[in-house]
Amino acid sequence: MAYLLDANVFIQAKNEYYGFDIVPAFWDWLIQSNTNGTVFSIEKVGAELCDYADELADWAKARIQAGGFFLPPDEPVLAALRDLADWANAQPFTEAAVNEFLRSADYYLVAHALAHQFVVVTQERFEPAATRRVKIPNACNAFGVQSTNTYDMLRVEGAKFV
Repeated sequence: MAYLLDANVFIQAKNEYYGFDIVPAFWDWLIQSNTNGTVFSIEKVGAELCDYADELADWAKARIQAGGFFLPPDEPVLAALRDLADWANAQPFTEAAVNEFLRSADYYLVAHALAHQFVVVTQERFEPAATRRVKIPNACNAFGVQSTNTYDMLRVEGAKFV
């Protein structure tokens, strides 16, 4: 199983439960899992993480420089983007919510997962009646893309930080 990580996975891990100074093994695990071909993210998430002048931005910049962690969009992703935009526009989301989604990394994340059969890892939760914001799990659900959270990914992959 291969995973695509949302920006909030990195941000919440850094700010809360897997800070670089508390659980450096988490960050090592991400790198090793990427090398093994199971954990990735997308270029737009990498760019988002680099917007800050902090340890996470430095980590993301190092992954970008090394290559292979933050994936670029390709032709199948571009086709999936069109399908996803059509779906979002046909839903009862507010116009502002759709416009925000179509400008976001979330839009590209879901499209990349759809195009290449990744599981999306996000801390967002499915909301059946969401109209003010297009949630990643809602978009995934509409297209049969599996989504999960950080902890479940770590459990399924047997991660151990000892």
